[in-house]
This record gives sequence, C-alpha cells and structure tokens, in this order.
Amino acid sequence: MGAAAPATEPVGRRLGSRPSRPRREAGAAPAGGAGRLGLGVATLWLSLIVLLPLAALVVRSLDGGLDAFWESVTARQAVSALQFTLLVSLAVAAINAVVGTLIAWVLVRDEFRGKALVNALIDLPFALPTIVAGLTLLALYGRSSPVGIDIAFTKLAVGLALLFVTLPFVVRSVQPVLIELDRDMEQAAASLGAGPLTTFRQIVLPNLMPAIVSGAALAFARAVGEFGSIILISGNKPFDTQVASVYVYKQLESDNLTGAAAVSVLLLALSLVVLVTLRAVEARRARQ
Repeated sequence: MGAAAPATEPVGRRLGSRPSRPRREAGAAPAGGAGRLGLGVATLWLSLIVLLPLAALVVRSLDGGLDAFWESVTARQAVSALQFTLLVSLAVAAINAVVGTLIAWVLVRDEFRGKALVNALIDLPFALPTIVAGLTLLALYGRSSPVGIDIAFTKLAVGLALLFVTLPFVVRSVQPVLIELDRDMEQAAASLGAGPLTTFRQIVLPNLMPAIVSGAALAFARAVGEFGSIILISGNKPFDTQVASVYVYKQLESDNLTGAAAVSVLLLALSLVVLVTLRAVEARRARQ
C-alpha cells in the first residue's frame, strides 16, 4: 500500500480546492451598499435638476439644424453682445482678483472695530436678489443720484454691477488659505532682512495664487451669465451696453426660442470650459 498523505496537510489543499471563506450572516448588507445607494441618489438628482434641462436646451438650440445654430450665434448683434460680455467679465475678474485678495488680507491679518460687520457684508451679494442690486445701483448712480454721479446705461455701469455681484468669490476663496498659512516662513524671511513687499511676493503670493485663480475663475463664470443686476442699469443698448444674457432675454421676447437657446448653449459651453479648467488646475495642485 502507498504511503498515506501527511496528516498535517489540509484535505482542501490536497484536493486543489480554495480555502473556505467565512459565511456572510443572513440579512447582512453588502460592503459599500450605502455608498452605492448614495451615488445612485446623487446621480438621479443631478440628472433631473442639471443634466436633463441642459440636454433639452441643447436639443432646442439644434431645432433648425447646425446651419441655423451657426447663424444664430454669428449674428452681428449676438457677436457684439458676446464680445462685450467676455471683455467686461475678464476685466471684472481681474479687478476682483486684486481687490478681493486685499480685502481677504485685511479681514485675516488686521484687527479693527466693525470687522465682524464687514465680514458679514462680503456675503451680501449672495443673499440679495440681483434685481434688487440692480435697482439699488440705478437709484444710486442714475439720473436722480443722491451723490451726483450719473453713469446709468453705460459700460461702466455694467462693470460696476458685475463687480458687486462677483466680489465674494475671490474673498471667500483666499480667506481660508490665509488663515491656514504658516507665518513662520514670513517671520524667517523678515529675520533675514526681507522687506514686507519681498516677503509677500516671494512667500505669500505663491501660496495664495491657486486660490486667487480659483476665485477669479468663479467670478468670471458668474459675470458671463449675470442677468438681474444688469438688465436695469445697462439700458440694453445693442452694439453698446447689451450683454449676452439680456440679448437672450430679448430673443425670448421676440419669440426666437431657437436663437435664444443657441446663444445660451454657447454661454454654457464657455462656463463649462472655465470650470473644467479650474478643476484641472486644482487637481494638479493637489497632486503636487
């Protein structure tokens, strides 16, 4: 008779079977089930609230085909409104990048009476209906201005309205970074003889730059699509103070739904490019 297999060798291994796994208890939820449920609910909600309406907008813009779409977005008045919107939005984003960073610096690094009130006022454009902001600016800088400044129905008025509604983006993007910034490096630079301007340019600004760019990009995206604060104070002069959002509104009033949808899709694509680029920059910064 052949030699018996060693008693210490498991029977399952001799037969080539896999080691047995612990049996899952009855009624136990699979691992990650709650996460998958949450993902499904989030996806369904985003589809109903965001994706489906956007898809309907794109479909409506193509009702007349690609030729009609191209004709709508290249019309002289549409091109003029889009050009003015992009230029004023870029200018507003650049100004807010500087002024918003300065305000964030003051709120974080300086102590003064009324600081809490100023900090709360920064978020006022988020809470205030934009049409109310436009009416307020019109009353303050219109023909009956109590301060004697009449800039209503001008390009400057459009820029002022956009500055108002986009101010919080840069401030609230830079402020937390300043709070978390380690000041030991600044003190070390000062001990080595670096002046305040050199310290800010060489140490502080590189750490703040991603937050500044992020806030400026959000301000730009908001300015491109702003409507409520502009419709009153801009005067809606074609080829002068007419912005893209008001142009879309006028196309709807003229029952040109396809043309309005086409310009809206173009604005949507522009905003998406800005936001996707912003997320890519943030992801690259996180990897670094």
